[in-house]
Amino acid sequence: MAIRSISPFSLYNGALFFVIFLLSIGSNIDSVLADGESMEDGSGAKYPGCNNEFRKVRVRIWLKGVEQPSELGINARFGRVLPVSQDDAVKMQILLANPLTSCSKLSPLESTNAIVLATRGDCTFLEKAKAAQSSGAAGLLLANTNEDLDEMVCSANDTASDVNIPVVMVSSSVGNKIKDSLQNNARVDMMLYTPNKPGFDIGIPVLWILAVGCTVCAALWEEYISCDEDDPADGDDGVVEIKVYGAIVFVVVASVSLIVLFYFMSAAILWVVLVLFAIAAIEGMHFVAVTLITRVFKRCGQMKVKLPLIGEQLILTLIVLPICIIVSICWAVNQDSPSAYVGQNIMGICLLITVLQLAQLPNVMVAAALLGCAFFYDIFWVFISPLFFKESVMITVAKGTDDSGGPAIPMVLKMPRHFDAWYGYDMIGFGDILFPGLLVAFSFRYDKIRNKGWSDGYFLWLSIGYACGLTLTYLALFLMNGHGQPALLYLVPCTLGLILILGAKRKELKDLWSFKAKRNDDFCP
Repeated sequence: MAIRSISPFSLYNGALFFVIFLLSIGSNIDSVLADGESMEDGSGAKYPGCNNEFRKVRVRIWLKGVEQPSELGINARFGRVLPVSQDDAVKMQILLANPLTSCSKLSPLESTNAIVLATRGDCTFLEKAKAAQSSGAAGLLLANTNEDLDEMVCSANDTASDVNIPVVMVSSSVGNKIKDSLQNNARVDMMLYTPNKPGFDIGIPVLWILAVGCTVCAALWEEYISCDEDDPADGDDGVVEIKVYGAIVFVVVASVSLIVLFYFMSAAILWVVLVLFAIAAIEGMHFVAVTLITRVFKRCGQMKVKLPLIGEQLILTLIVLPICIIVSICWAVNQDSPSAYVGQNIMGICLLITVLQLAQLPNVMVAAALLGCAFFYDIFWVFISPLFFKESVMITVAKGTDDSGGPAIPMVLKMPRHFDAWYGYDMIGFGDILFPGLLVAFSFRYDKIRNKGWSDGYFLWLSIGYACGLTLTYLALFLMNGHGQPALLYLVPCTLGLILILGAKRKELKDLWSFKAKRNDDFCP
């Protein structure tokens, strides 16, 4: 099958498979950075006066009357429950505790409506809260000794029923920032509340459209570029046909990659992943742009020039490729920008379309092996891995580490949660598009070769099945309060399961299972 040349610096052949495996690592990163407001994990004793649910706390700070970026905190198991709505929260001044540990009665406070900032250590959380309350403080802000937010619990011998001020912990960096400002005699004000996560955000339907559209377009794209009479086929130019053993290789390589990221996550590794993604995205954007332009303006596909070392190239390639490189570099440099997700989505969609043209499933037997392995891979590394690694490996890798200092893993399509007080992103991993997309693309080729229509074919039904599977994924995310889900748990039954059931019902399963596609003589009109 003819595939247009991508660039003189292609990632085809063996390197292509590395890119595919790299993309597959992100196969479960669905809304994992859009977790709910709850931080409850069931730990810590609960009894009257010490039974608060652990929740994220929005910490709004004003320095000399100027609002600063909001910070994150966590409330204590004891103390007064913070308001959910910002409208019910009260803006109060922050004062420095004296002594700073708040382990004994504090020096007289300048204001009776103030939150005191104390540091962790020397006594229990409850003793600090009682000392602050007895000194007239309206709340206690506790700075941790590290960047984590630890749970402030009660022991069996504690009596917390008489603590009626809110107690909130922030990270050491936030605490130090506030402490330095107070020690420089700057006025600092604060507002504390625990907003709920909205049940719905516009980012979810947008992601749904992007994922379904990318999957369907990638399948249709194959006919679009393969049946161009001005670009005759040469049999199998550029196409990699996946074999059964490829499923085993996928599980091994992807699992090893996950474990490496889990144990050795660092800024250096994250930057390597980002650079690989940026390079692959250059190929993807170039492929999509050149294909579209040459399809509309056919003469552009005939204008070539011979260059030293790299040989004959399209003039269009020499124009488009530098633009793609600039776009990719600009995204990499500005990936912390609030609008960087737009560039990442464009690059990701182009890359996925390209990979789905270069890698093909020959029949349902190979599809069952690949998607079956991906199905169990996803489930194991999300739900079962905590039994062996103490936490979900997939979700931990997806979230990254707060102290890595590197970029976020880029192998996802994502949309910001505009109506969520916690911000974050709704996301879908490339693997959740790539693996079902291979089967959807196969169904399109099969229908064309067997001269099937929309109703008696498989492409339309698998496209609908993929859309339904993705809908089930987001429904599960909602029911699980945003906890990351293995999307292939829902997508594989809705695609692979569907084609098996339809094939059996139509008595075509044997043909689908051992199908061997002929080349363009059958595929193109």
